[in-house]
Amino acid sequence: MGLDIVRLLELTSWRAFDVAGSGRVLAGTDESGSTQLVELADGARTRLTALPGAVTGRYLPGERAVVVQHDADGDERAQLSLLRLDQPRPGPARLPELCPLVRDPEHVHRLLDVLPGRVVYSTNRRNGVDFDVVVRDVATGAEHVLYDRGGMVLEVAAAPDGRSAALTVPGGPPLSDQLLVVGPDGVRELTGRDVAARHTTVRWLRDGLVTTTDVERDRTGVARVDPRTGARTWLVTSEEHDLTGWASPDGSLLLVQANDDGASRLALHDAATGERVREVRLPADGWCAHPLPPPVWSPDSRYVVLTFSGPAVPGDVLLVDAATGECRALTDSAAQLDDQAVAPTVHRVPTRDGERVPCFRYSPPDPDPRLAGSAVLVLHGGPESQSVRAFTPIVQALVAQGHEVLVPNVRGSTGYGKRWYSADDGRNRLEAVADLGDLHDWLPEIGLDPRRAALWGGSYGGYLVLAGLAFQPDRWAAGVDVVGISSLVTFLQNTAPYRRAHREREYGSLEADADFLHRASPLTAAGAIAAPLFVLHGANDPRVPLSEAEQIAEAVRAKGLECALLVYPDEGHGLAKRANRLDAYPKALEFLARHLAA
Repeated sequence: MGLDIVRLLELTSWRAFDVAGSGRVLAGTDESGSTQLVELADGARTRLTALPGAVTGRYLPGERAVVVQHDADGDERAQLSLLRLDQPRPGPARLPELCPLVRDPEHVHRLLDVLPGRVVYSTNRRNGVDFDVVVRDVATGAEHVLYDRGGMVLEVAAAPDGRSAALTVPGGPPLSDQLLVVGPDGVRELTGRDVAARHTTVRWLRDGLVTTTDVERDRTGVARVDPRTGARTWLVTSEEHDLTGWASPDGSLLLVQANDDGASRLALHDAATGERVREVRLPADGWCAHPLPPPVWSPDSRYVVLTFSGPAVPGDVLLVDAATGECRALTDSAAQLDDQAVAPTVHRVPTRDGERVPCFRYSPPDPDPRLAGSAVLVLHGGPESQSVRAFTPIVQALVAQGHEVLVPNVRGSTGYGKRWYSADDGRNRLEAVADLGDLHDWLPEIGLDPRRAALWGGSYGGYLVLAGLAFQPDRWAAGVDVVGISSLVTFLQNTAPYRRAHREREYGSLEADADFLHRASPLTAAGAIAAPLFVLHGANDPRVPLSEAEQIAEAVRAKGLECALLVYPDEGHGLAKRANRLDAYPKALEFLARHLAA
């Protein structure tokens, strides 16, 4: 039997969250319909949680305990609880069986780091807007505020003593992070707020900090940073690929990923010299970093645990032995697909101004004659994100239905250097929309029918869907918008207060750029939309409020066009629950098949 959307959405995938020195792995699986915690050890799988929504977690070092992060119905107000694994339990824990650690459902509490007997988390409970960084003693409940200077906090790496930490906060330019050190002596700025550079995967080692950064470079590399002076020493760099590095806790090794056009190439490097020590062979072409959970080292630096996904691998847990580089799969999600998934070919699509848009093309092996020649562009969110060569049930379902699927990384996407991800900032927003037109112009060159082309996207990708329909109405035959932005103005006015300033860096501010934000909003040009629209949204979405979906649906319906609006009361920014995906996505695929059929 061929692949269909129901079968694809019912596939089980795995995520890796942590690994102990013993080799025990804290994993997540969505077998129940939302991601729940499972422990993998000695070939056995022990279900740990059975909560209403998706969860993540980390081991508490030195103890048989897990810190569980959970929210309610996708509202993203994360809460922290403790699950003891050294106490007998008849089955997976439900919420009343977890020990409250940090609970206040009106506010957000994000787990940032774990130390022996302590957790480091950020919270906006002080005023609902600014995030403070707090260290909490698990046994006593005593808390110490590390940072409370306002704004968002992105990453935190605690010093071994728990009294100091390196952290990143949003910088002034879009997609920039300022690297700070906080401790008893106050706050030290290791990079200026106006420096256009990223700092990620920060790790505090005995002899300094290690971070992934593109300061003064186009491509990200791995550098050592002096926590006193900010002096930087490059360890691993590349002129061709963005690199990301994760330092082992003992400071001896770096796991380095090269981003090869959306596929991960891994190697272990000497953390002192940057020299390559050994390759880590992945099972196939695929991906093992953001938006998947990042690789995690065991506290004794013996193991690294990875989440791996490829075009034919929904998601597996891989365990890497740092001494040998051996990579062992602890799960086998690909067995569910029977070799029926389609892998993409990689292309560069020429644009109006001489650029070339990276694009993955998925072609149906045996297309339905009614849909042969049709095309669906699937657009990622962000915009500071990247479509990678990982498994996507929607892409595979569209291909199985008979569509050619193009998955581009339009300007503004990460993974291709600073110049490319900065090319849509602020008042250049519509350059990314113009890339959609260039992709449409390319369709006849690859034998596709430009009259039967549609757009599908989520979040910022949903904005691109709506912008394509509004600003290029003669090009697109239909659109599917999932939790997308219909007006940059109302989005910034109504998004969660703690997110507004963070997003204004990318899109422009309501105070200084209101005229452009209005002009670049699909809602402003909704009168030009000529194609039918299908809209999906979660009622609890704190990022893109439901009103964004409601107002574009009302405007399209006012023109007499078909516009379906499906709202799910127990979802947030996207559809996290399988039952809702099984309801929504078959309807969306039927909608596209109806409008793209020859």
